[in-house]
Amino acid sequence: MAKKAMGTIKVTLIKSLNTCTKKQKDNARALGLNKINSSNIVPKDSANLGKVNVISHLVSVEEEDV
Repeated sequence: MAKKAMGTIKVTLIKSLNTCTKKQKDNARALGLNKINSSNIVPKDSANLGKVNVISHLVSVEEEDV
């Protein structure tokens, strides 16, 4: 069976993690976000979209063309 091309998304941390819960901090670290304005390009799959959903008020998300 052929794999679907999922694509990628660029996630940028735009707000501080200071007052966030441990779960939100862990999800930001798992996405590779450490400081404000840090960005990372991650695959667009259900695991990463779930992590982004948890911290959606802290990040900006852009579609990346491959």
